[in-house]
Amino acid sequence: MVFEKLDFDGHEQVAFVTDRQTGLRAVIAIHDTARGPALGGCRMWRYGSEDEAVRDVLRLSRGMSYKNALADLPFGGGKSVILGCPRTGKTPALMAAMGRAVERLCGRYVIAEDVGTTVEDMAEIRGQTAHVAGLAEGSGDPSPATAWGVFQGLRAAVDHKLRRNSLDGLRVAVQGLGHVGRQLCGHLARNGARLTVTDIDDERTREAAESLGATVVAPEAIYDVEADVFAPCALGAVINDGTVPRLKVAVVAGAANNQLAEPRHGALLAERGILYAPDYVINAGGVINISHERGGYDRERAFAHVARIGDTLRLVFERAAQDGVAPHVAADHLARERLHRAA
Repeated sequence: MVFEKLDFDGHEQVAFVTDRQTGLRAVIAIHDTARGPALGGCRMWRYGSEDEAVRDVLRLSRGMSYKNALADLPFGGGKSVILGCPRTGKTPALMAAMGRAVERLCGRYVIAEDVGTTVEDMAEIRGQTAHVAGLAEGSGDPSPATAWGVFQGLRAAVDHKLRRNSLDGLRVAVQGLGHVGRQLCGHLARNGARLTVTDIDDERTREAAESLGATVVAPEAIYDVEADVFAPCALGAVINDGTVPRLKVAVVAGAANNQLAEPRHGALLAERGILYAPDYVINAGGVINISHERGGYDRERAFAHVARIGDTLRLVFERAAQDGVAPHVAADHLARERLHRAA
C-alpha cells in the first residue's frame, strides 16, 4: 500500500494513471496544496520497477512542497512520473493522454517539464488541459533559470564555508552535463573556476573540455576528485554510504533532485565538515521562473527572483548553525513552518 511506503508523508492525493490506447502508465502525487495548487514537473524515466517509480514521485512531490515554500511561491507541491523510455516510448498521443489525466484533477495539479520531457511535450499536454506551465510562449525552457539559481546558491555556499567572494581559481567537480549542468559550467568558467567534469555521454565531456578547458574523468571517479565543491547535476541518491567517505571537498552544491540517498547522509556530510546546500533550495530556479508566468512573464524580473536563492541558502545555513543541526534539517524545519502557517 502507498500509505505504508517509507516516503509517504501525508500526501493529499496519489493518482495512478493508465491509458490502454497509448500505453501510458503514470503516477501523479499531490503532496500539499495549503499554499496553492500543486506545481511540479513531469518526469519520464525507465524505472526498474513500479515501486521505484512510486518512491520517486512521493519524494519529488514532497520536495516540491518544500521548494515552493522556501521560494515563497503561491503554489503547493506535486510531481508526476511516466514509466517508460523517453527516447523510444514517447509519442504525441501519450502526452495528450497525460494531459487528460491532469485535466481530471480539476486544477489541483499544474504540470511542467522535467527529466525526460520537453517544452514541446507540454504543448501536446496543453491541447488537453489549461493546467500546464513552462510553455514556449510563456517562460519556456526552465533549465537556464535552474542553472542561474544553482550558480547563485553555489556562490553563497562557498562564501559561507570558505569565506571567499571570488570564484577565481575555485575547483569544482561537476557530475552531469545535461541542460542545467552544462549551463552551470558556463557560469563557473566565466567567473574563473577550474572545472573537472563527468557525464555518461562522451560527446558532452569532449565539448566541455574543448570549450571550457575542463578536465574529464570517468563517471565513477568524480567522487574521488580533490576539489572545493562537488556539484551533482545528474540523478539523485548520489550522496550515499559509498560516496560520502570518498568526497574530498568542502561544499556539496548542485542541481540534482534528491541528492541524499537518505536523510542521515546529510548528517554524515556535516560530521565530515562538508557544507551541503539542500537540493530543493538551490535548484528552485526553474519553478521560480515558471511561477512568473502569472500576470505576464518578464524574464528580468523572474531571474532577479531566482538570484535570491543565494539569500535563502544563507538563511538556511544561519538557522542550521543557530539550532546546531545539519543544513538539510534546518531547511526542512523552515519549509514546514511556512506550510503550517499557510494551512
